[in-house]
Amino acid sequence: MGIPRALLVLCIATAFLSLGPRGSLGRSHLHKRQQSHGRRGNGGHRLQSPVDSPADPPAAGTSTTVTPSNSSSDSSVFDVRSFGAVGDGVTDDTEAFRSAWRAACSVESATLSVPSDGVFMITSTIFPGPCQPGLVFQVDGVVMPPDGPQCWPKSDSKHQWLVFYQLEGMTLRGEGTIEGNGEDWWSLPCKPHRGPHGSTLPGSCDSPVLIRFFMSCNLTVRDLRIENSPQFHIKFDACEDVHIEGLSINSPAFSPNTDGVHIENTRSVTIYNSMISNGDDCISIGPGCSDVDIQNVTCGPGHGISIGSLGMHNSEACVSNVSVKNAVIRNSDNGVRIKTWQGGMGSVSDISFDTVYMENVRNCIIIDQYYCSNKGYCQNQSSAVYVSGVTYANIKGTYDVRSPPMHFACSDTLPCTNITMSEVELLPHEGELVDDPFCWNAYGVMRTVTIPPIPCLQDGQPESLQEIPNLGC
Repeated sequence: MGIPRALLVLCIATAFLSLGPRGSLGRSHLHKRQQSHGRRGNGGHRLQSPVDSPADPPAAGTSTTVTPSNSSSDSSVFDVRSFGAVGDGVTDDTEAFRSAWRAACSVESATLSVPSDGVFMITSTIFPGPCQPGLVFQVDGVVMPPDGPQCWPKSDSKHQWLVFYQLEGMTLRGEGTIEGNGEDWWSLPCKPHRGPHGSTLPGSCDSPVLIRFFMSCNLTVRDLRIENSPQFHIKFDACEDVHIEGLSINSPAFSPNTDGVHIENTRSVTIYNSMISNGDDCISIGPGCSDVDIQNVTCGPGHGISIGSLGMHNSEACVSNVSVKNAVIRNSDNGVRIKTWQGGMGSVSDISFDTVYMENVRNCIIIDQYYCSNKGYCQNQSSAVYVSGVTYANIKGTYDVRSPPMHFACSDTLPCTNITMSEVELLPHEGELVDDPFCWNAYGVMRTVTIPPIPCLQDGQPESLQEIPNLGC
C-alpha cells in the first residue's frame, strides 16, 4: 500500500524541523589561533565594554548560555564570551573572566575556555580557590595585560598580573599565547644599565610578574606560549607537585629581570620539553626548593639555569635534590650556575648537571658565593650558604673566551665540597683556548680528564671544615 502524498510531505517536514536546532547548537571545536594577533591600535587606551555587566554565572549542573558561533552543549565548558568578554584587544574583559572563573570553579572537571579567535585584555586579577577538582584554564586565543605602566590602573598591583591562589589539581594549557606587553616596563629608568656606565637611575621600579601560582598543589602548565613579560614570565611560590611541559617562553635578550620559570619555597617540580629565550635566567631556583627535575629544556639567549641567588640579607636558604639532564644552552651569559650572597645561611646539596650541551656560553660552569647584584656595594661577611654534593657529568660544547669556562668562587670560611667532574669538554667558540679555570676554596674530584684541565680543584675535604655546621635545613 502506498503512503498518501500529503502524509509523506508532513513526515519529511517534521523530521527536518526536529533536526534543525540540534545541528545549529552542536558542540564547538577549539581551533588553533591565527598567527597574527597584533598590538592594540589605539595607543594603549582602554574602551568601556559595550556589555554593561557579564551574564550571571550558570548554576552548577546546567548548560552554559552560548552564542551560535561559540556554542557548546557541554555544561562543564565556560566560554568567557558567554560572560560578556569581547576579545577585540581593546575592551576590558576582566569582569567577564572573573565571572567565568567563579562559574567554572564551582563545577567538577570544568574548563574555562578562551576561544582562539579573540585577543582578550584583562587587568591584574586573582583567580582564587579552592575549586572543584579537575579545573582547566584553556587558553586558545591571546590574553594580555594593559600596554605598559602608563595604562596600568592605579588601583591595581604592579607586582603581579595573573595570580592563581590556593588551588589543587588545576591545569593551565592551550594553543594560544599569553602576551606580556612588557616593552615599556623594560625601559623604566630604574632597570639595569639604563643609566651611565651600566648603572640604574632613580624612580619606581615595580614591574609585574606575568603569571604567579601561590600556595597551590598538583598543578600542570603545558603547551602554552608566553612572551614579553614585564618581569618573571611564570613564578611558583609555596607550591607542591608542579608539572611543566611543552612551554615556549620568548622575550628579547635585552629584556631585564624576565626569568622564564622561577620557583621558590616549592617542592616536587618537573620541567620537561620546553624552550625558553629571554633576558635573564632561563630557569631560576630560589630558596626553599627541593626535588626538582629538569629534562629536555633548551635555553638561550639569557642567563642560563641558575640556583639562587640565595642568602640575601643574611637569610636562610635551603635547596636540595635538583637534577638537570639533556639540556641545551645557547648564546647565554651563563650555563649552569649556583649563586649565593655572603652572610647567608643554609645549604645547597645533591645537585646534578648531566648531559648539557653549551654553545657560545660565557660562563659555562659557575659557583659564585660572592654574588652581589650591585658590585662595589656588598660588604665581606663570614657566614655563607654551604654548597656540597654538586656533580657535573657529560658537559660539552663551546664557550665565549671573554671568561674562563669554569669558575668556582667559594666562601673563605665555608668551602664548597664534594664537587665531581666527569666528561667535561669545553672548547672556545672563537679564538684561543682559555686553559685557566678559576677555583677558590673548592674541593672535589675529577673522574675523567677535563678540557680544559682543572688543576685548581682541591682533593679531599678541607681541614678547616671539621664538621658540617648547623645549617638549619
